[in-house]
Parts: sequence; C-alpha cells; structure tokens
Amino acid sequence: MTDVGSKDSTALLRSPLHERHAALGAKFAAFGGWDMPLEYAGGGVLKEHAAVREEVGVFDVSHLGKARIAGPGAAEFVNACLTNDLGRIKPGKAQYTLCCDEATGGVVDDIIAYLHGEDHVFLIPNAANTAEVVRRLRAAAPADLDITDEHRDYAVLAVQGPRSAELLGRLGLPTEHEYMSFATAELDGVELTVCRTGYTGEHGYELVAPAADAVRVWDALFGTDLPVRACGLAARDTLRTEMGYPLHGQDLSLEITPVQARSGWAVGWSKPAFWGRSALVAEKAAGPRRTLWGLVATDRGIPRPHMQVLGAADQVVGEITSGTFSPTRKIGIALALLDSGSGLSEGDTVEVDIRGRRSTMTVTKPPFVTPSVR
Repeated sequence: MTDVGSKDSTALLRSPLHERHAALGAKFAAFGGWDMPLEYAGGGVLKEHAAVREEVGVFDVSHLGKARIAGPGAAEFVNACLTNDLGRIKPGKAQYTLCCDEATGGVVDDIIAYLHGEDHVFLIPNAANTAEVVRRLRAAAPADLDITDEHRDYAVLAVQGPRSAELLGRLGLPTEHEYMSFATAELDGVELTVCRTGYTGEHGYELVAPAADAVRVWDALFGTDLPVRACGLAARDTLRTEMGYPLHGQDLSLEITPVQARSGWAVGWSKPAFWGRSALVAEKAAGPRRTLWGLVATDRGIPRPHMQVLGAADQVVGEITSGTFSPTRKIGIALALLDSGSGLSEGDTVEVDIRGRRSTMTVTKPPFVTPSVR
C-alpha cells in the first residue's frame, strides 16, 4: 500500500464501492490517487484492528494496481525483470517480488505476482506505482507480449482474520488452498479469484472480482450472521506494521534497496538476470550502509515516520520509516533504518526524538506479534 498524501478529492479516483463506504460513515483519505476509506464510524481503528486479529474484517483495497502480461514466454520475461524467482513456483501460486531500478537497485515497487502459466502472469502492484511498473515492462518487452494496465477493471476485497475461512465457506467459496496460492470460483454469478494472500499477518484471502460486480461481492460478505466488520486503510497500516511488513514509499523506495530493507529473501540471487542485479549483488557483498530494524518503546512514546533515532552521545544513528501505536501490544512500535556503522544490534537501547521529547526504545527484529497467516 502506498499513501501519496492528500489531494483535491475531486481529482481522486473512486472505488466501485464508494457509496457503500459512505453509507457506513467512512472517513476518506487519499491513497495512491484514490479516495479510499480510512476508518468507519462506530468503532474506528482500534475496533477494526481488533476485528481482524480476533474475528474477521473486510478491506476494500481496489486502489491497488492490476496488470496482465500475456503471450509466449510471459513468465520467463517477468522472471528476467522482477527480483524473485518465478521458477520456484507452479501455476496457481502467488509470489511476493520487487521491481527494482536497473542502475541503482532501488525499489520501484513491491508486487504480488500470480502465475497462471508460462504464457500468463497477473500482477498486483501498488496504486501509485502501477503506471510506472507497466511503463518499464512495456519498454523491455518483446513485440509478441501483451502488457495491459487493468487498474480500474477489477476490485480487490481483503477478507482477513481467524474466521475468514468460515465466512468464505458459508458463501461456497474455496478456502482450503495453501498460503500464497489462488483458485477461481463463482459467487452469486460473479466469477472471481480467491487468493490466499493478505497484508495483516492473519489467515486471510483477497478476492479479485470485476469492478462492475464489486457491490454484489461486498453485499454477500456482509450478508451472513457472522460478526464481519468493514475495515479501513488506517487499521490495515497498524496491522501490517505489527507484522513488520514494508510499505512502499516509507520502508522501501527508490532510495531504499531490498538489501537495506531486509527483503533479500524476495530476491532470486542465483538468477542470471533481473533489474538491478549488479547493484544489489555488489551491495550485498559489501554490506549495506543502513539496515531496517524494529523498535519497541519502553515508555509511552509513539514513534512516527521521519523522526530521528539517537544513539550514544546523542548521535543521530537512523530514522523512523514507519511508526505507530500497536493496538495488540498497547505500546509504540516502529520500523527504522539504522546506520550500519552505529554498531547497534538486537536488544540495544536507543532514543527517538518525539517532537522534542526523548522516548527510549529497544532494537528488535520484527514481527512485533506472532503471525497467523497459514
């Protein structure tokens, strides 16, 4: 998810579910050029966060991008561009991967790739970066590959939480497929894809359906007697931060490489080619100048992005990239890029300058809560 800041709401794109959100008293905010629900009346972030950790919540994430690569050797082409190794998975599986800049290794975007077959790959990039990802792919693609930007053609609904399988099961949708796989299905005459993916750390699914049918799918999800709660993107942010999942534009960016962000697990280092390979291999060998760590407050301080991290003798040793109050742990947590030369490691203590007041925090490795994705 990428938040590009507020804009004139008249210039923002709207989800096909906008009226449903308005009827629920949603507070809207700009995300990647879209006017999306931040939180809803009757509970707000804390109740929405708790619903996902304890029961089941539904997010409209239709602002996320959609792009399709089809034609002879589509999977081979994507594999030569993006960092992760599509050769590790079979059709019907999904993979987290990165689009990196060829020269610097910086991250253009982080993406979920859905492998339909050797001639068909579907990508879900972040909203603000979809056009750039598609542009780069088109510039590199052979003439017989068809690369289409389908950003507005599909809606995406994230059904997340311990009771997510129960909810989908009541609607006759498949739930038994393994983590990071997908299956096609039908719901009330709507053909959709049920993906065992998510951004919350809980067992969950993401439903990809034609935008024209989004309201029917939404209404079906809220039509059972289960305690389903609509959740906004503010709760999605607290949930992903508790898991240490990176947010592009904050924890990953053109200035923050996967080596620095501890995302090297999403790089197929043995592949002969992918965008940014030379720069990233060199950085990995030399060691990054900074590394992403977790911070946990030992007092009541709530860290926020861009706050300075201070080490011994008040030396600036890093910067917060993501920070929030953890509703699960009831304490401040953060992701921060710390200078490798500072010598800091897990268990060390630092201070964060929170608007002129010092807050003491402990260096740790995320996640901050126990994951339940499987």
